[in-house]
Amino acid sequence: MSPSAAKQKIILKRISHVYYQHKDLVQADKFLLDFGLSPVQRTEDKIYYRGYGTEPFVLCASQGTEDKFGGTGWVVESMKDLELATSLPGATPIHDSDAPGGGKKVTFYDPVDNFPSHLVYGQTAVDIAETFPELAYNFPTSKNRPVNKTQRFKKGPAPIHKLGHFGLCVTDYKKAFEFYTSNFNFKPSELVYAPDTKEDITTFLHLDRGSEWVDHHCFFFFGGPKFHVHHSSFEVFDFDIQMLGHTWLTEKKYENCWGVGRHVMGSQIFDYWFDPSRFILEHYVDGDLVNDETPINRTMAAPDNLHVWGPDVPETFLA
Repeated sequence: MSPSAAKQKIILKRISHVYYQHKDLVQADKFLLDFGLSPVQRTEDKIYYRGYGTEPFVLCASQGTEDKFGGTGWVVESMKDLELATSLPGATPIHDSDAPGGGKKVTFYDPVDNFPSHLVYGQTAVDIAETFPELAYNFPTSKNRPVNKTQRFKKGPAPIHKLGHFGLCVTDYKKAFEFYTSNFNFKPSELVYAPDTKEDITTFLHLDRGSEWVDHHCFFFFGGPKFHVHHSSFEVFDFDIQMLGHTWLTEKKYENCWGVGRHVMGSQIFDYWFDPSRFILEHYVDGDLVNDETPINRTMAAPDNLHVWGPDVPETFLA
């Protein structure tokens, strides 16, 4: 590859899906159904789940000998981006994807902690499976819902719309930041620095798509002594749906990790849950949007930076 090509970034369009391996796939499947995902394809050792949006799948759960994070999938802008990706660390050749939606795929491995990422192009989108009304709310001095129009809901899981973001603990923050921001169109929305050293220790990254509005972050990571996935986060329709899901998971006796509360950075209303393998999955609503006019925010790490209301941050969330 020529020096000029080496400087060209791989352009990502969006985050698409995430992979988890479980020792007990039966229990993982039960949780994921209660979490609001819908199975779209089952094989001997894998289950692919979709949301109600247009992604052919948003999560793949597989059977294995250990509980293990299997990386995320990203949709790239063009076949040229897949070609560029074949020069990334440990990258596979371009090959056909056997997952729902098909398309072409390249898998590469992070140079810091050796976890896989999966880049896809040419997937076939699916039709939206469900729609929800945008509710009219009555406020003290502004009544938006007509007389005799009621708000009525049914108990059940919170249907997932899409995968919104995921987060990692990485063992070399600086090296990871350099790799992802120099090879891809990742741009920080937020940088968090340590009070003592003043060095950055956490970043929330969005996809730089010019003037296009994108989520405040689709990828975040922070430095730590041992690599692990922190959580994957899935968008649901609105706060009522989120709370219906919270109630459903509570009644099913699953373990809440943290929530419900409102974040500061990104603004999302969050609700984190442990699945039976102790992976953390989140329902969120009402996240911020950014574009190329959004300034990078840099703040000092502090307890009040994580949420403005909700339960205190549990130690299990910070691990």
